[in-house]
Amino acid sequence: QLQLVESGGGLVQPGGSLRLSCAASGFTLDYYAIGWFRQAPGKEREGVSYINSNDGSTYYRDSVKGRFTISRDNAKNTVYLQMNSLEPEDTAVYYCAAGLPNPGGTYYYTELGYDYWGQGTQVTVSS
Repeated sequence: QLQLVESGGGLVQPGGSLRLSCAASGFTLDYYAIGWFRQAPGKEREGVSYINSNDGSTYYRDSVKGRFTISRDNAKNTVYLQMNSLEPEDTAVYYCAAGLPNPGGTYYYTELGYDYWGQGTQVTVSS
């Protein structure tokens, strides 16, 4: 069974940090681009960060640049999202997703390019 499982969410005060993990089972992430998405209450799901499968190139949405870092450990079949300097606006359910690269060999910027999704992990930033 092909599965992605997120972990590491929780309640944190503004300015705090969390590290989300996305572990794959049933398939290897080596050839997949990975995206982290989030959905806040009453809002549409949005892409937060992506990492490529071959060269490890990355993308961050403007609101998280300099605060979040995406990384992958293919040996552990796991992708991470290190989140620092968290803000209340980061509160959301965070999802990881895996998809084959686009014809250009890089990640898709839309969730339509991702085939496998985790169940999500809640991140709440509040004092």
